[in-house]
Amino acid sequence: MKILILNGSPRPGGDTAAMVKTFQEEAERRGHQVVVFPVCRMNIRGCLACEYCHGKGQGACVQKDDMQQIYAELRDTEMLVLAAPIYYHGISGQLKCAIDRFYALLYPKAPASLKKAAMFLSSGDPDMYVGAKFSYDGDFLGYLGLEDGGIYTNHDPDVTERLRELAASL
Repeated sequence: MKILILNGSPRPGGDTAAMVKTFQEEAERRGHQVVVFPVCRMNIRGCLACEYCHGKGQGACVQKDDMQQIYAELRDTEMLVLAAPIYYHGISGQLKCAIDRFYALLYPKAPASLKKAAMFLSSGDPDMYVGAKFSYDGDFLGYLGLEDGGIYTNHDPDVTERLRELAASL
């Protein structure tokens, strides 16, 4: 299975990165192809709402920045993992910016290969995940109809083992 992980944390040694690393290592050990993009270290600008992608662009965004790398991988990805710390009740702005740019490629529907999604979240407060979960449920499970691989947080008991189990179940 081809898995695309968008890591929306600017902290390479933080809890989000640790969850990504655990899952990535186990998935690769089991023969899956995993591509990780550190979106906080990439040049990804916000969506311009210009509608070029749904007109003249025929699914291609008018902006030529690092999002092009993500688009190339997303076209044949089978599973999408969104990983982020919680900032002010939602995912990091860097990851949100990349997700907003999905509009060019995922609207009105996702590529046929994309079947599954999961979310890895970290926060200093175990009660701060509601906004991120709402977006995940509505945008990825509901709107795109992706199979739910689950939401995993740094406050979950045995999160490391659960991430390994997720990779093993694919």
